Amino acid sequence: MSRAFVKEDGGERWTPPALPRSYRLVWSGPGGPETVHQTDDLLEALRWLAARDRPGFELRDQDGALLATLAA
Repeated sequence: MSRAFVKEDGGERWTPPALPRSYRLVWSGPGGPETVHQTDDLLEALRWLAARDRPGFELRDQDGALLATLAA
């Protein structure tokens, strides 16, 4: 197999990066902001956010604008 299609660190096949989604759910707790879920469906994003059992999650659009937060 050509090395052009193998990742150097783990010997895994190369996969293209995921396409950006319209909405992303971000954990803004300790350790800095981290995207934990992405979707193109606003209702799915809101349901996902509502199902979390602790505060610190944010719903942001593709441009990074804050749409909703999960409050305590």
